This record gives sequence, structure tokens and C-alpha cells, in this order.
Amino acid sequence: MIVSENVSTLRLSEKFILLLILSAFITLCFGAFFFLPDNSKHKRFDFGLEDVLIPHIESEKEARHSSRQVIHGVGAHDEHHAYICMNTLQDEIQHPNISQRTTHSGAICCSLWGLNPLFTLWMCMMKHAWDSYRQYGWGHNELKPIAKKGHSTNIFGSSQMGATIVDALDTLYIMGLHDEFKDGQEWIEQNLDFSVNAEVSVFEVNIRFIGGLLAAYYLSGQEVFKVKAVQLAEKLLPAFNTPTGIPWAMVNLKSGVGRNWGWASAGSSILAEFGTLHMEFVHLTYLTGNPAYYQKVMHIRKLLAKMDRPNGLYPNYLNPRTGRWGQHHTSVGGLGDSFYEYLLKAWLMSDKTDTEARKTYDDAIEAIERHLIRKSNGGLTFIGEWKNGHLERKMGHLTCFAGGMFALGADGSPDDKAGHYLQLGAEIAHTCHESYDRTVLKLGPEAFKFDSGLEAVAVRQNEKYYILRPEVIETYWYMWRFTHDPKYRQWGWEAVQAIDKYCRVSGGFSGVKDVYSSNPTYDDVQQSFFLAETLKYLYLLFSSDELLPLENWVFNTEAHPLPVLHLGNITLPGSETQQ
Repeated sequence: MIVSENVSTLRLSEKFILLLILSAFITLCFGAFFFLPDNSKHKRFDFGLEDVLIPHIESEKEARHSSRQVIHGVGAHDEHHAYICMNTLQDEIQHPNISQRTTHSGAICCSLWGLNPLFTLWMCMMKHAWDSYRQYGWGHNELKPIAKKGHSTNIFGSSQMGATIVDALDTLYIMGLHDEFKDGQEWIEQNLDFSVNAEVSVFEVNIRFIGGLLAAYYLSGQEVFKVKAVQLAEKLLPAFNTPTGIPWAMVNLKSGVGRNWGWASAGSSILAEFGTLHMEFVHLTYLTGNPAYYQKVMHIRKLLAKMDRPNGLYPNYLNPRTGRWGQHHTSVGGLGDSFYEYLLKAWLMSDKTDTEARKTYDDAIEAIERHLIRKSNGGLTFIGEWKNGHLERKMGHLTCFAGGMFALGADGSPDDKAGHYLQLGAEIAHTCHESYDRTVLKLGPEAFKFDSGLEAVAVRQNEKYYILRPEVIETYWYMWRFTHDPKYRQWGWEAVQAIDKYCRVSGGFSGVKDVYSSNPTYDDVQQSFFLAETLKYLYLLFSSDELLPLENWVFNTEAHPLPVLHLGNITLPGSETQQ
């Protein structure tokens, strides 16, 4: 009996000691999650610009002769470790009592991969998305992760252009997944061909392909990416052959014949499409010396500056034949969104010398505040849509990017309103978080309303889906960079838990059709922007501010980072000053 009691006492003591150790470990991991800085190395590259910080991926030779720990990139990836990491994370999300912040899975991933546990989670998700595409959809534009085959939509035409490969390249590079990056580069070198008979969206191909290729070039210095970007840009130029110079929405890459979407108002071009070319085209002129790209986008700006705007607002539709507005519908979400974004970013990308772009942005935002931004009865700030003189109290998921835009544009605002716009960004971020938090899945619907007693909730069935969109997380990242308020990291973590729990399938990640259903069905599409934007913004949200600092880099609307052009006394070819 005495021996038995001693054994029992010893076991209880051991359990108590283990419990203390576990508690200390959880506390340590919690701190790592939210407060430890990223000690990643960076290397300076000079591409004829001012030196800019980019992630440094060590070569195999450097790694062999270096005693320093490699943070970004793990050398040869151990698939067994990735499997354990992902399945442990999945188990924790399904059993929330273990830990709210997955410290257990983070610790396992950290010990197995030798990385910061939080970074590893995003890398695990990126690896799962990329590896699934690599296995089931390689060369296709996107992936059907449940059917486990390639997928495409009409924005890419009928050709297999590898949209996911091009869109994901810079994310792979930033995360240090260099084996995967090299696979993508090899495919582009050997297979990416723009001489195909395919009708593509000028807007989508610009932001995903040209933006993605330019970012890959600036980050890696590999000439092939610049060459491919210029080849594609030349194929897009015929789209501008209209009576007004406003480009068609679509162009055939082989014939150069353009046309507009059949559903657009009276054959109109769309504001967010022809207004979202400036960043990429200015860089094309800078890199090639060809003035055509710069002249095309500046012509668009000058034409818009001469036009009357109802209530100071820009309608979403403009006829490229007549130069007249179509339906008077104004939105900061779909059809309008990135037009305003690129006005601000044109100013930022010019090292704040393009004051015309800044003034145009400020005037547009002033009109938007006056006519579209309201507070709900419950105190939520939202951005509605203006339709023929009437405000529709509905906000789209796409509109949620505007919180980050307001924060990004706060510095330099007229009349000392920087604080006002930073606060406005915070209010939009809060509203968009509520749209997530008021669903069953904790994922945001495509659109949500603010009337009839409902706030930040989708009403129509066709607005209840989530297709792996990035805009809310994008705003969390910008708000974190400018405020360092830990709630934005907490909200980002809530979103990634929900994405991994409800959107992860064996063949990748899929959108869901109803975020208010506890048993949602899948749409069976892994969007290329999930790898380009959603996972990149999540990674950056928990990274050091020194990784792609905003004073040196400007992100295009597909989250592809392009460097600020510190031109000084240099003048772009084709500019009025040069002429």
C-alpha cells in the first residue's frame, strides 16, 4: 500500500510539473504570435532605382558556408513535416479547446521547420495551394480542387496561360519557397506564349500577368520576367485603338481585335478596368524607354479630367466610341474600386511627385464621403452605391479594400485631415470585420446590406458566397502597418482559422457558396488571387514592417509589389516635360 501511494504521488507530481512547463510554453508561443519581431535577412538590389529592401533568399552555396539561421526559406522542404504541420493545425482548429491561437501546431511547425511558427502556418497553406495546383492543374489558369483538374474562365480566353503560376510567383519568392519559384520560372520560360488565338480581359491580364511578371523581375532580377511582361504589353496595345483612346475591355492576343462586355451599359468600358493600368504601364515605359505605355494611360487621365462628373462622382461606365458616360452608377466596390486606388498609388509610386494624381484622388474621395459614406443605425460606417441619384445601402466585399486605401492615403491629405482618414480606415475595417463575425463560418459574404433592421448581413442567396477574396485582410494589413493595433492581427488570425477550416480540401482551397450555413457546399475553384493576394497579405500582416516597406514599394491591385520610382530629375519618355 505504501509503495502504491508513493507511485501515485509521484505521478501527480510529474503531471503538475508537466502542466507548469506546458503553461510556460503556451505563454511563450503566444508572445511569439503577436509581439516577436521578424529577424529575417534582407539584401539590397539596385535596378537603377534607389536601393530597396527585398527578402534575401540564400543560395545553396551561401547556406552551406553560413552559420546564420535562414528565416525566409527552409532549404529542401520536408513533405513529412509539412503534412504533420497542416494536420496538427487542422486538428486544433476543429478542437478549439486546445488553444485559441494554435500555439501547439505553431510549436510543432517551428521545431520541425526551424521557422517562426506563425510564418510556417501561412507557408503551409501556400504549399498546400501551390502543390495541389502543381499536381492537378499545372499550366491551366486555375484549379478545381475537388474535381482535381484545371479550371479557367472567360477572362483568360480559351488558352492555358498558367495564370496561377504568374500570379503566385512573388508570393513564393517573398515566403522563401525558392524551389517552387524556380519551377514557376521554368514553366514561364518554356511555355508562356502570348501569340495564341485567345480573347482576354485587358484589365485582368494587366494586373495579374504584367503586374505579376514585373514584381517577379524586380524581386528576383531574372530578365525573363521583364521580357515576358513587355511581350504581353505589346499584345494589349491594340485595345486602345478606339475613337477616344479608352481601351476595350477585351482584346484578342493574336488578331488585336477588341470589344466590350455585352452586359456593360450601352457598350461601355468600365471605370475600374481602364482606370487600373497606370502603375504597370508607367513601369513598362521606365524599363523599356517606349513612351507608348505612359502616353496611353496619361491620355485616359486627361480625358477624364475634361468630363463633367455628376455630383463630383465618377460613373462606372464610359462609352469608348462617344466619350460619354453610360448609366450613372458609382461604386467604390466592383466596377469602380481600383480606379481610385490607382490615383493614390500613382502619386505614391512617383515618390509623391505626381501631384495631379493626388489632387484627382482627393477630389474623388471628397465626393465619395459626401454622397456614399454613411453610418448605420447601429453605428457601423459603410460605403454605399450611388445609382441614378439614389444611395443603395449595400456594401460589397470588394469595397472593403477601401479601409486600407484611406489609411494609405492619410499622409498627404489636404487640410490636415490625416487623422480623419486614418480613423475612417479603421471604421471601414471594423465594419468589414463585423460582416465576417456575423456569419456562421466567420467568413465574409460577397455583399451585405444596411437596411430593414439588418446590418452587415447578406440578404440575397447570390450574395452569401465567399470565393477566397483578400480585400478584408488587405485592409487589416494596412491598418496594422499604420497603427500597430494588435486587433488587426487578431482579426487576421480569425480569418485564417476560418479559411483553413472551411475552405481547405484535399486538392487545395475552394470557395464556399453560403457563409451562413454550417454545412456549406463548395464552388470548386481555387482562385489565382488566393495565392497572389490573400495568402501574401496574411503573411505580411504578421511580418516585420521592414519586409517590403511601404516607403519603397507600392502594391498593385493584385498585391504585386512594384518599387517606387525615385526619378529625381529624370523624365519618363513621352511625358509633357520631355516633349
